[in-house]
This record gives sequence, C-alpha cells and structure tokens, in this order.
Amino acid sequence: MESGDEKIRVKVPNERVNEMFAIAEQILGGRRIRAICADGEERITRIPGKMRRRQWVREGDLIIIQPWDFQPSKADVKMRYTKTQSLYLSRKGVLPEIVDIFGMGTEESSGEDEGIWDIGEGQITDVETTSDEEDLEDSTDES
Repeated sequence: MESGDEKIRVKVPNERVNEMFAIAEQILGGRRIRAICADGEERITRIPGKMRRRQWVREGDLIIIQPWDFQPSKADVKMRYTKTQSLYLSRKGVLPEIVDIFGMGTEESSGEDEGIWDIGEGQITDVETTSDEEDLEDSTDES
C-alpha cells in the first residue's frame, strides 16, 4: 500500500488559481494583514468574512493567500496553518525558502545543525593554552 512518492497530508496552495504560501508579518487591524509572499513580494491581505471569527491569524503564522486579479499588491487569506502543520510542511521540503520559518526544508541547514554540539579537540586545547599563558604571565608579574 505504501508507494514510492509520499503524499502530503496537509492542504497546499492551488497553483491553478494563483494561490501561494505567505508569512503574516504584521497585523494592521480591520481584518488586514501585511504578508511576505512566496514570490518575494509584500502584500496587504484581507481576511474574508467567511474566515473572520473562525480562524485567528497571528504574526508569524504560515498562511495561503490568493492575490487579486485586478490589484496584485493585495490578496485574500484562504487558510492559516497551525504550528504543527507548518513544521510538517517544512520537514517535507514543500515550503519555498523565503517562507520557511523553520528552515528544515533545505538539506544544507540540516547539516549545519549536526555540528553544533560537537566540540572539536582544537577548540579545547586553544582554551587550555590561553589559560596556561595567563597563569605564566601572572607568575612573571609577581616575581
């Protein structure tokens, strides 16, 4: 039953109707949000009445937006992802780099995390030699 290509179990933007990922950058009030979109543009987005009291959007949330046809600098919010859903999409590598707030989609970033906790032998000896040099300087000052 398991196939070679894994299926994404979270709703993704429909490219045919020009939907895309975005990050809610600033809440402007009056159902308006400033968002950074996957194409690199910053748009003023509007929460439609259908979603108004059902989904609350906060700063830093991953959302799906649909730019207006007649005014591309503005858009409508279509969906908000929870943190768990955002993390899932990031791990699967579905998110574009500009909206990947967790940074798990790129292979380079996962390699960087591995070396954080490894302390090299050269770093330890450098620390020891500097403390030995300070002890030597202190003993020469006293005599």
